[in-house]
Amino acid sequence: MAHSWEVLASEEVYTGRILSLRKDTVAMPGGGESVREVVHHTGAVGVVAIDDEDRVVMLRQYRHPVGEHLWELPAGLRDVDGEPPVETARRELAEEVELSAERWSLLTTHYPTPGFCDERVLLYLAEGLQPADRPEGFTVEHEELDMTVERVPLSDAVQWVFDGTVRNSLAVIGILAAAQLRATAPRLRPLDTD
Repeated sequence: MAHSWEVLASEEVYTGRILSLRKDTVAMPGGGESVREVVHHTGAVGVVAIDDEDRVVMLRQYRHPVGEHLWELPAGLRDVDGEPPVETARRELAEEVELSAERWSLLTTHYPTPGFCDERVLLYLAEGLQPADRPEGFTVEHEELDMTVERVPLSDAVQWVFDGTVRNSLAVIGILAAAQLRATAPRLRPLDTD
């Protein structure tokens, strides 16, 4: 018989703009209980944007928690109520790298750090890239002012993953998923899967 992992008590410790922290007391298998700290996150999307020359649009951005500039994919928070995730991905692609795409596919849905966080990331493939204006009202600020954008051949980006040049989990997953898609053409889920 499977254990139900009943939450016996829950205490909100912190609430911020994009995340909150709570302490859950959970019934353990075989009896007893344990406290689990859970970070609730609004969720995010990422975009593997590949141009007609099979180059991945990568950006290099400073990430304060690790104190480094990281190579990443265009990505962003699901912070607009009711906005479908693919629309968030379209918006982020325009905001961060001033591109739009003719074709969209859902590559993966994953939990980057499920040991303590419920953040769920939907990762999209964008093809048929075209220049686009940033959305009206969007202002480039903070770390994005220091961001650089490059188009990297997909095969080089794959090697960057294995060299340790790309360490952002969303970018690692996206690059390897795109390379596997090119190599074996797996069946993808519908675009509107959430």
